[in-house]
Amino acid sequence: MPWQRSDGRQPDRLRPIRFELDFTRFAAGSVLVRCGETQVLCTASIESGVPKFLQNSGQGWLTAEYRMLPSATLQRKSRELLKLSGRTQEIQRLIGRSLRACLDLKGLGERTITIDTDVLQADAGTRTASITGGYVALVRALEKLQNRGELTQLPLRYPVAAVSVGIVDGEVLLDLNYEEDVRAEVDCNVVMTGNLDIIEVQGTAESGSFNRAQLNRIMDFAEKGIKELLTAQQAALAETR
Repeated sequence: MPWQRSDGRQPDRLRPIRFELDFTRFAAGSVLVRCGETQVLCTASIESGVPKFLQNSGQGWLTAEYRMLPSATLQRKSRELLKLSGRTQEIQRLIGRSLRACLDLKGLGERTITIDTDVLQADAGTRTASITGGYVALVRALEKLQNRGELTQLPLRYPVAAVSVGIVDGEVLLDLNYEEDVRAEVDCNVVMTGNLDIIEVQGTAESGSFNRAQLNRIMDFAEKGIKELLTAQQAALAETR
């Protein structure tokens, strides 16, 4: 019997997505992104200067940090203070790589952008929500620089969004929630540009294996979901303008 989604979605449907822009007062750019029950606060901060390996290069840098608040899950998670878990390090590197790909670092000049992603509530898909929301926070921060006359144009190459796709009980599903994520035989995270070029694909068989036909279907679902996320990003940004 095919897997029945608890929220009634069809296999190729996203969870409801919503962006609350300028969510905090002091960050250069901020957004609270809600993907179903997952909620992530994404903020962008901009500082003059770059890491030592880029000094006098004429180009900027972007880095990212990811944290999950203690009450984001059903069981309280201890804060990661002195040592980050391997999972946290892997996720924040993914966020950084994904968002650097959309930037014209030369056009940014010798500035460093930090994208902070704090998970307020987790129901799976936190890393993909962080990338999708992180892009919106990044654009808002760059727009403010442009409005102040510090940039003549936005140093952006293309928009970026990310989504999860998995296989549960043999069926490909888009945008897994927690109930589906913990049962998934295959778990994939896909990051794409506005042209649907691939930045990163993370795909793992949690049990057994999967074949090329299933991978093709996973990528078809990912493209469909990312198209919808890109549209939602642009609509949210257009409202603030």
